Amino acid sequence: MSDITLTSGIRQNLLSLQQTSSDLTTTQEALSTGKAVNSAADNPSAYFTSQNLTNSANSLSALLDQIGQGQQTIDAATNGLSGITSLLQQALSTVQQAQQASQTAGSTTGTVDVTSSAVPSTGAGNLLISVGSSTYTVAITASEAATSIVSAINAVTGLGSSGAITASTSGGDIILTANSGSTSFSVTDNATSEALGLTASATGNSSVYGTSSTRTTLQTNYNGLLSQINQLAGDSGYNGVNLLSGNNLTIDFNSTGSSSLTIQGVTFNAAGLGLSSVAGAVSGSFQDNSALGTAVTAINDAITSVQTQTETFGTNSGVIGTRQSFTTNMINTLQTGASNLVVADQNQESADLLTEQTQQQLEISALSIANQANQSVLKLFG
Repeated sequence: MSDITLTSGIRQNLLSLQQTSSDLTTTQEALSTGKAVNSAADNPSAYFTSQNLTNSANSLSALLDQIGQGQQTIDAATNGLSGITSLLQQALSTVQQAQQASQTAGSTTGTVDVTSSAVPSTGAGNLLISVGSSTYTVAITASEAATSIVSAINAVTGLGSSGAITASTSGGDIILTANSGSTSFSVTDNATSEALGLTASATGNSSVYGTSSTRTTLQTNYNGLLSQINQLAGDSGYNGVNLLSGNNLTIDFNSTGSSSLTIQGVTFNAAGLGLSSVAGAVSGSFQDNSALGTAVTAINDAITSVQTQTETFGTNSGVIGTRQSFTTNMINTLQTGASNLVVADQNQESADLLTEQTQQQLEISALSIANQANQSVLKLFG
């Protein structure tokens, strides 16, 4: 093609047509993409600045997803705290029911326990055992051996194996057992004038506890509730993080990690809340008024701890919510800024397209006219 010579008019019209075609292509791309700057060649400064802003927005979008997952983790823990609170309230109600349940033996399995190998009263005195309208007196001395007390009780007419109450020892404790399901009784230390069946430490460091099947059942229910607390705490994790099982959670709010929130986990199973299952049938069990009082205090303390932790997680959740809103707005700001640098004015581009299309048609016509002029010259040599 290099040996073909074009006239000046044709060459000029051809160059104009090529430029118009290029401009038309650029305008059509701007209309289809909505961007006036589609490459560094269009406007290097605007293009690269827009790219940096877009990349920053994309980084924040990824962080926003992480922040959202952190919020879900806190929500899971908060749901767990709500469930644990409910279980603790049930446990408290169970203990309070046990406190209200009668300690007087009302069946052949009812027992009263004196928890010491000897009963150290302030001096010689009597144990008064009331069975219905009858009261039996058992003389005891200071620090008398439990076996001697048992023998003395069983030797009283109306008591013993042929009477209403039988005494025995078990592990150093004195056990009083009603011999009939219709029998109810109470024990009083005459030296201190205290009803042993109703107090935790009627005779110095010795204690007398009445037993009841109701308290035994409530004790089993209480232990079951503690097991449920353990299970619920263990099930309160999200995506491998459990804030109620001692796991911590760190949420980054920027790409460098210089802005973040670390949420400290807690161990809120029964043991972590200061609660333990209750064992035994007499001393230290639900038959023990002192043990029940201790349990009430421990449960109330646990409820307070859970409420405090709920407030802490609520504060953390509020911070995360604020950062979510801030990050969302920042992403929008960055994206808007990036778009403003490269966005195409649709009205302007549409007008340019119409102008360029018209110009292209005119240039094609001019090229055709120039070509016809050349053909007219050639006819002179025909």
